[in-house]
Amino acid sequence: MNLRINSEYGTLRAVLMHRPGKEIDRLTPYNKEFLLFEDVPYLEALQKEHDAFSNLIKESTGAHVYQLRELLIRVLYDKEILFKLLQESLKRSTHTHLAEDILERYSTAECAGILTAGLKVHELRRKMPKLDAGELMEYAFLIAPCPNLYFQRDPMALTPGGIIFSSMKMEGRQREADLLRTIFENHPEFKDHVNPLYPNNGQANPPSREGGDGIILSHEAVAIGNSERTDEKAIYQAAKALLGEGTVQRVYEVHLPEKRNYMHLDTVFTILDENLVLTYPDAMNAVLKTSCYTLKEIQGDKVHIKREVLKESLLTVLEREIPHLEVLATADGNPDYSLREQWFDGANVFAIGPRRVISYNRNLHTNRALRNMGVEVLEIPSSELSRGLGGPRCMTMPLSRARV
Repeated sequence: MNLRINSEYGTLRAVLMHRPGKEIDRLTPYNKEFLLFEDVPYLEALQKEHDAFSNLIKESTGAHVYQLRELLIRVLYDKEILFKLLQESLKRSTHTHLAEDILERYSTAECAGILTAGLKVHELRRKMPKLDAGELMEYAFLIAPCPNLYFQRDPMALTPGGIIFSSMKMEGRQREADLLRTIFENHPEFKDHVNPLYPNNGQANPPSREGGDGIILSHEAVAIGNSERTDEKAIYQAAKALLGEGTVQRVYEVHLPEKRNYMHLDTVFTILDENLVLTYPDAMNAVLKTSCYTLKEIQGDKVHIKREVLKESLLTVLEREIPHLEVLATADGNPDYSLREQWFDGANVFAIGPRRVISYNRNLHTNRALRNMGVEVLEIPSSELSRGLGGPRCMTMPLSRARV
């Protein structure tokens, strides 16, 4: 596995997912905004729906589904790595001095659970009756949970040139990116195949960039959304690395309105085949500015790129990069159904092969329109999964696809 992919729709060979766990049960109506969630899902039903999703991927493609928890435990057997992650996770509560105590008292698997589901004062007190938690109350978090972790698309992105690791916009989600980078740079199955493109090694406080803002347009071009979660400086640095690496010739910066339902570029459109795109029309029409980065020159180890602001629509860019382009609107363009189904990420389907997608069963009108275009649509239950306001693409990180 070379940890590079050259399309959004090549037949899936391997994918990374995270089965929701105790971190979801940490959500309450009172802390959900603090934990960057918009609802309080029912964990048992959420897990059943997620299991149906991962099982459907295996059955329909034969792809290997890696589970984050299993990979994380394997890496955490290195106690230096575990200690460093615990220290970093305790910074927000200013209790980094407790890292060694936690390391001594919990097993590796328990620590993996703490890093994903968090740790409260009263829970640690069971192991440390004389715990001094300062001003923190018994049910306060020493380590906050990561309820968004089942959206595996955000913490990193595979490109034709290597991996772009994320620097998350919201401080509460940065641990997700830290966990994935730790896994891929240290797990024996992956560490020798990682070509990191962003952030630069040793770069402190890199500009924010999230994985849902990256889409591979063609063999020569990648698009990155300039959104409420991905900054222009991050796009410039990622473009510089991609163009310098030489596997793509163009990196497009797509400026998205700062609205919740346009959070990432993959809520605007997804690519389902070499000539088919599924899009949310209102979002496409709201994109008023697109820029293109190309390579200027390479002088030694210095890469120089240039940026051109394009006086054309995003659709025109897509038509240039994708010959004979067909564009399908969510709910086949019906404004009422399209708006309703986009709230549940109608445009955010997961391509498992050319014109083969997995979609939420609740997006009836979009799924019907897809089938009318000759797309095989496999549906998954979505009553609880959709509460996080992310679609099937958001929940998956493809690690290997057949080259197209």
